[in-house]
Amino acid sequence: MKKYFLLALICLAYGSVYAQPNPDSLAYQNQRKIINDMLAARAAKFSQYDASLSKHTGIFGMQTKKDIRRSNDILMDIVSTDNNILQQTKVLLTLKNNQLDYRTFQQQSIQTKVKETEDNTIGFMTTINKLRNQNEKLKAQVQIAEKSESKMKFWLIILLILFIITSILLIAGKYRTIKA
Repeated sequence: MKKYFLLALICLAYGSVYAQPNPDSLAYQNQRKIINDMLAARAAKFSQYDASLSKHTGIFGMQTKKDIRRSNDILMDIVSTDNNILQQTKVLLTLKNNQLDYRTFQQQSIQTKVKETEDNTIGFMTTINKLRNQNEKLKAQVQIAEKSESKMKFWLIILLILFIITSILLIAGKYRTIKA
C-alpha cells in the first residue's frame, strides 16, 4: 500500500513540475495587473488634483487662472485614465468570457465523448446479447437436428433390418419352392 501511495505522490510531483500554465489565465493575470497599475496611477493623479485644488497662488489667497487650468488638466488626465481603465476592463471581461467559453466547450466536449462512449458501450452490449441469443438458438437447432438425425438413423436401421429379414424370408421361400 505504501508503494502505491509513494508512486502516486511521485507522479503528482512530476506532473506539477511539467505542467504547462494556461496561456489564457496568464493573459488574464497580465490584464489584471495592467488595470491595477492604471488604478494606482489614477489614485496618484487624484491626489495631485486634490493638492492642486488646495493651491492658492493668487493675491489674497485666491486661485489664479493658471491654478484652475492646472487642476482642469489633471482632471482631464484622470478622465482619460478612467476611459483607458474602462477599455482595459472590457478586455479583461472578454478574456474572462473566453476562458468561461473555453471551459464550457471543454465540458461539452467531455460530455459528448462520455455520451458517445456510453452509446458505444450500450451498442456493444446489445450486439453481444443478440449474438448470445442467436448462439443459443443455433445450439438448440443443432440439438434438434441431432435428435432428428438419430431418430432417422434408428428408423433407417430398422427398415434395413426389416428389408434384410424380408429378403431372407423371400429367398428362403423361393429356395423351398425350388426344392419342393
